[in-house]
Amino acid sequence: MSYRVAMDIGGTFTDVVRYDERTGAVMASKVPSTPGDLVEGVFSALGQVVDDLSGISHFVHGTTQGLNALLERKGGRTLLLSSEGVKDVYQVTPGSGDPVTDLRCRRPEPLVPRSDIVEIPGRLDRCGEELIPLDEDAVRAAARRVRSERFDAIAVCLLFSHANPAHEIRVREILAEELDEETLVVLSHEVAREWREAERTSSTVLEAYTGPTVRCYLGMVEERSAQRGLKVPVHVMQSSGGLVTASYARRRPLQTLLSGPVGGAVGGVAATWLLGRENAICMDMGGTSFDVSLVVGGRPDISTDAHVEGFPVLMPTVNLHTIGAGGGSIAYAEAGTLRVGPESAGAVPGPACYGQGGIQPTVTDANVVLGRMDPAWFAGGLMSLNARAAGTAVSNLARELRLETRQIAEGICSMANAKMAQAIRTLTVEHGVEPRDFALFAFGGAGAMHAVFIARELGISEVVVPRFPGAFSAWGMLEADVRRDLTHPYFRAGEDLNCADMAARLLELEARTLDALTGQNIEASQMCVEHAVDMRYEGQDHALTVPLDSADEPCVPGFAERIATRHAEEYLRRYGHAAPEAPVEFVMLRSTGFGTFPRVSAVLDEPCDEARIVRDVIFDGEVHPTPILRRSGLRGELTGPAIVVEETATTVIPPGCLASVDDNGFLIIKVGTER
Repeated sequence: MSYRVAMDIGGTFTDVVRYDERTGAVMASKVPSTPGDLVEGVFSALGQVVDDLSGISHFVHGTTQGLNALLERKGGRTLLLSSEGVKDVYQVTPGSGDPVTDLRCRRPEPLVPRSDIVEIPGRLDRCGEELIPLDEDAVRAAARRVRSERFDAIAVCLLFSHANPAHEIRVREILAEELDEETLVVLSHEVAREWREAERTSSTVLEAYTGPTVRCYLGMVEERSAQRGLKVPVHVMQSSGGLVTASYARRRPLQTLLSGPVGGAVGGVAATWLLGRENAICMDMGGTSFDVSLVVGGRPDISTDAHVEGFPVLMPTVNLHTIGAGGGSIAYAEAGTLRVGPESAGAVPGPACYGQGGIQPTVTDANVVLGRMDPAWFAGGLMSLNARAAGTAVSNLARELRLETRQIAEGICSMANAKMAQAIRTLTVEHGVEPRDFALFAFGGAGAMHAVFIARELGISEVVVPRFPGAFSAWGMLEADVRRDLTHPYFRAGEDLNCADMAARLLELEARTLDALTGQNIEASQMCVEHAVDMRYEGQDHALTVPLDSADEPCVPGFAERIATRHAEEYLRRYGHAAPEAPVEFVMLRSTGFGTFPRVSAVLDEPCDEARIVRDVIFDGEVHPTPILRRSGLRGELTGPAIVVEETATTVIPPGCLASVDDNGFLIIKVGTER
């Protein structure tokens, strides 16, 4: 076995990357996604890079099944078991945005209606001591309702279970006696052992709601993979940027919610190491969506909580901002003006130029009309584009708006670029981050076509395009480590801190983390654990995560002063001010375990004869004779305008820009100001 393979399923294409461990050669390909049967699309893509699945030594899969079930509201019917007297916690859970200050704020429709929330008598106090015994008859009555009304999943979220999970564990034991194994039971302390009741309830409901879909899909992937000869576990990308086995992901499906998009962020981290950079904006433009993430100080930008479709989620998540903008975004006229997206032509029928029945103009069709794509060599020659159909679709829209076809084509691209630039500002400028201090990493099937134009809008001077940009998220998955995150509630005032007790708790947490990695088939020599503590100023509601040097650091003299200083520094970085003398509180202990794999080397091509043709390409309304070059074997410097084509994407280098290929195979574009 010598091939490491990763796959990312998008709304339009499924991308796959194969790394040969013997030779270091990398191969990438893409096939149209198969919405009717995504599992069949998995094996269609695998067939592009391997003949025999038994030759795969490591397989990683990014999936958006859970996210799609949420977006389309096609998850499983869920019954929520709540503590008596607090059944409305889920209904009043805060969403993203402030309804007082944000006029656009809309609370999402709850995934579980109030009629499907059952109160279970029994109560713990805030320290986890039992006040009222669990009413087991009420649990059995809930199980009878599950059978009679055919619920798919049960979410169990009892008050203060983060401090003592005994009641939740007993609920699961009773449900196991009453129900078959097909009914998914989700316990809140296993989803997020954290003190925020509303957010923990929301997270538990999300896992229960999306879980049946994810479990079914991953089960089919595992079963069919084994039938076709795969001899290694299927690994799945988590929202945190780490990997778990598919068998674990089936038990904890919430962790896969943002599985697909985060591969690009992990790849961005690996790319910054190779390039000697610390900060990067990662833009992933596919056929359907546009995702933005950050690499700061050589690490992905990760939060311990997030909002997904307005629902709060307690889990480590790569900070992503996503909008409906991609190569398949449909352009149309509304009230006499041009609009682009968010509706996408998707994989079926796709843009008009795909020749599959699409008649509405898209961003891809506009690029074809402008001459910025090679119709005869799209996706490495796997597809040819119908330039005439693209021209017809765009010209029909031009007539409707009484403009020239070229004007509308450039207008479509410019409008898409403006929307994507604003998405980047949302993740940077609106959080006090200056985009000009970052390089722009462009990938996805359409990212490299638009990156320079977006960089100009943001004042960014450097664009980096990796080899196989259309499959870069899949390449990033090959760079990911197995990751397990464990937490332990730890409420202490700073003045009451017992350093020896904190160190003992951290060492216990580290042991549990190492056991969790062992359960993921990680060898001891491949393991490492990082620790952190959540802190806040006394009286505040939200906390910041502050890293620790080791589990026993609290025993080192001067720890209290050092950790207070780190908290103040992090607070200053995040909010622009701090109060170093103010008293602090400790809220949570965190341990993150990593199981490392050998890194994939940079993607280099052997020098080859340059395939060059010249075509008229439109930039800012003017026609420029432009060389069309193959990425494979590209060397030296290029002066814009130029178009670089390869197996998974097209890179557009406008006039006034200078591009070169570095020693690691990255195409680096110095962005000029000429327009």
